[in-house]
Amino acid sequence: MTRLLPRTLFWQMLWILLGGMLVSHVIGSWIYANNRAEAVRAVGGLAATQRIANLARLIDETPPAWRDRIVAAARDATLRVTLSARPPPIDDEDGPVRDYLAAQLPLALARNLRVTVVPAGPPRPGFHHPMRGPWMGFWMAPPPPWHALDATMQLSDGQWLSFDAGLPPVEPLVSWPFIAAMAIMTVIVVAASAWAVRRVTAPLGMMSAAAERLGRDVNAPPIAEAGSLEMRQAAQSFNTMQARLQRVLENRTRMLAALSHDLRTPLTLLRLRTEALPESEERERMLGTLDEADTMVGATLSFARDQTASEPMRRIDVAALVGAIVDDMADAGLKVSMTHAEPAVLECQSGALRRAIGNLIDNALKYGGGAQAGVEAAPDAVRIIVDDDGPGIPEGELQRVFEPFHRLEESRSRDTGGAGLGLSIAQAIVQAHGGEIVLANRPEGGLRAILSLRVATGRRTDPP
Repeated sequence: MTRLLPRTLFWQMLWILLGGMLVSHVIGSWIYANNRAEAVRAVGGLAATQRIANLARLIDETPPAWRDRIVAAARDATLRVTLSARPPPIDDEDGPVRDYLAAQLPLALARNLRVTVVPAGPPRPGFHHPMRGPWMGFWMAPPPPWHALDATMQLSDGQWLSFDAGLPPVEPLVSWPFIAAMAIMTVIVVAASAWAVRRVTAPLGMMSAAAERLGRDVNAPPIAEAGSLEMRQAAQSFNTMQARLQRVLENRTRMLAALSHDLRTPLTLLRLRTEALPESEERERMLGTLDEADTMVGATLSFARDQTASEPMRRIDVAALVGAIVDDMADAGLKVSMTHAEPAVLECQSGALRRAIGNLIDNALKYGGGAQAGVEAAPDAVRIIVDDDGPGIPEGELQRVFEPFHRLEESRSRDTGGAGLGLSIAQAIVQAHGGEIVLANRPEGGLRAILSLRVATGRRTDPP
């Protein structure tokens, strides 16, 4: 059931508004239909009783010779008038209609007044009220209720005057004019609701895009502080958070730079003193330890600078970039190759991405003896695959190797070079692009590194 519900805030709010409008229209239409029916019956009954009262007074005051002409002239599709010597079989009913009609008649006519209100039902044969027409009803609506009023009274000369009045029908609420009015109202309300909901939810989309941009580039420009009071406050808080993050990273970089400088001074002094010692195995070990410490300090500073470095985004062909890296390494005599790949254009930081790919290939060369690179373009992502033929990595260490300075002693000896930051730097760069790096052991042996860049984040386009 939840799969059928809209997932975005815009459509959720719009469906809530439209659902509330639909419920309110149904309830309002039901109330309106009941009130309308009562009003039609009341007005129709009032008009019929007044007409009967006026005709009764006129006929009673008219000479007998003229009564037949008046009766004939008074008959129409909604009223039948008859004169007879004996009273017709009509049951007298007490009620507001009889009381109202009796109040309109002279006392002599009201004395022998009999009134019957016919309940709802099909129209009597021969009756057709002018207020009823085919344009009023809807073919799916049930037949409307029909009411009639029968009245008889004794004239002053002893004759009985009878009236058979058909009251105007209560037409169904669902009619073509009603449908047209509701359709126009619905279009207006839907358009106004969509505009209002879009106005409310658009700043949220802007905030989401700004948060994603901040994840890629902490030095991205601040977002505009506009819109409603709440959105301005949220934008101000977001910009304040971004400024604090920038200060934290800048302070960390300055701290690491100062620490690197302060550490390298005593390291240099130790190196000079060590080199002044006589030639021995212990002296060489001390120099190796100092070299390792200096390498780690330099790598740490480089890693911190890479985290805060800002490079403009531009469109590049990832397949061409990987090919250039492979060609440079192959020209240097390294065992690296690349399978044929179709162009895959993404908007990214080319320098940073080049370093991440280079670190993966260099990692495969150092610990796998060789590297085979490839690029796969999919509708939603671009994948860069680097395989090696080395011993692989234990399953429990596949995630830990991304931690800074984490090394595997069995297959990643310090003698092979590096300070254990290559994969950490590559992962930081790829995550800044909204992608990920996954390591997996190959069934045929060796390690496979898959660098995935999502199209939604990298904004892949057609080749230029």
